[in-house]
Amino acid sequence: MSNLTHQEIAMNTNAIYAQRRAQLAQKIGAGGIAIIPTAAEQQRNRDSDFPYRHDSYFYYLTGFTEPKAWLVVTGDGRSTLFCQPKDTEREIWDGYRLGPTAAPAQLGLEAAYSETELDAQLPGLIDGRDAVWFPFATHKGLETRIDGWLGALRARVRFGALCPKTQHDLCGLLDEMRLVKDAHEQATMLRAGQISGAAHIRAMQLSANMLRAGQEVREYHLEAELLHEFRRNGAQSPAYGSIVAAGANACVLHYRADRGLVQSGELVLIDAACELDGYASDITRTFPANGVFTGPQRTLYELVLASQEAAIAATKAGARFTDPHDAAVKVLAQGMLDVGLLDKNKVGSLDDVIEKRAYFQFYMHRTGHWIGMDVHDCGDYTEPSEIGQVSTRQDALTGGTIKDRPARILRAGMALTIEPGIYVRPADGVPEHFHHIGIRIEDDAIVTDNGCALLTRSVPVGVSEIEALMRS
Repeated sequence: MSNLTHQEIAMNTNAIYAQRRAQLAQKIGAGGIAIIPTAAEQQRNRDSDFPYRHDSYFYYLTGFTEPKAWLVVTGDGRSTLFCQPKDTEREIWDGYRLGPTAAPAQLGLEAAYSETELDAQLPGLIDGRDAVWFPFATHKGLETRIDGWLGALRARVRFGALCPKTQHDLCGLLDEMRLVKDAHEQATMLRAGQISGAAHIRAMQLSANMLRAGQEVREYHLEAELLHEFRRNGAQSPAYGSIVAAGANACVLHYRADRGLVQSGELVLIDAACELDGYASDITRTFPANGVFTGPQRTLYELVLASQEAAIAATKAGARFTDPHDAAVKVLAQGMLDVGLLDKNKVGSLDDVIEKRAYFQFYMHRTGHWIGMDVHDCGDYTEPSEIGQVSTRQDALTGGTIKDRPARILRAGMALTIEPGIYVRPADGVPEHFHHIGIRIEDDAIVTDNGCALLTRSVPVGVSEIEALMRS
């Protein structure tokens, strides 16, 4: 698309959103109506708001990023937008508004109104529909708002108004649509991964260069490099709160970048990535602060990398969502036995370690999650065609009962992270040379017919490649 004009690109993009709305209209049926609000603005403190971020469902169907907007899609394929009206005074303070007059042509919609007309227009749009669809439990007060429109409609039944008989959760339909990424989405996610990868490289090199120069390095120095690279390349924001964890801080899974001292001889774990045009990336790299792995660090790092490669090999169309996790756990558990993190005399064989989840002391999270418009993206993790197949078992760690249902079958176009790790806190029987080492390696993958395509491997993962990068 590089040779197209901005207008041609906008038209092509609008066609994608129009196709999604048409697909949704078909799914809700001729008598259905779907109502989707965007996200509300959130106050940070007193006269200041948090940076605005649209609702993902709404953006998926419109590409529209302004607040105070609603989309209505009817089963006959008609789409109506409610948005902020043009207001010269407010636009001076808050920025340009598209407005309802320009919205249909600009966004490829059939109609648009001011959001101030929402309460007046919705009962009429709902009239005669069989079912109302909206996202359940996602927008505070939405159910009450819809009840109000239905109440206004019921008040006119003696004049021939027809009120829908059923209400349905729209999340399920949209989750299934969003789960498989089209070519436009994959291209955006690849670019987001490239930007995030460049940011990781910049942080790695800064850490080594500053330490070599005898300068003090703090976690926030590295975070600043990440944020700079995100914005320098056009990303709108971080996709989530950046984790920059030096030394023992890496053993805290959701540690946030703070004032921690980055010291030569220790590892740094960075879990950070950007959001670009509504799509998240998600990368974790662990590297030696000074650019050279110590022996124990290298031992555990190569174990985690081997487990990730096993998980990557298990990620392909036709496999189950849980297959990459199982593959990673098998490698990690055997490695823990081999290097002495787990005592064979106490925990038994590899099968025993897996069955009893003895590895949980050092690896306590899953190996991946869906990724897309949200960093932890929507979509069921259970195979829809097999939901009725349920088995129960006792959790070896908690003693509680776990219900197992068949995991999702991977299809080409699904996107997920692959992120095994090891986190070693001091404890009885744990070799001291491994204490306070935390390692995670994470990449984003698109499932293909023959395997998976990694979107984030512009950042090296091999020990020698990382050391070479940090020498440059």
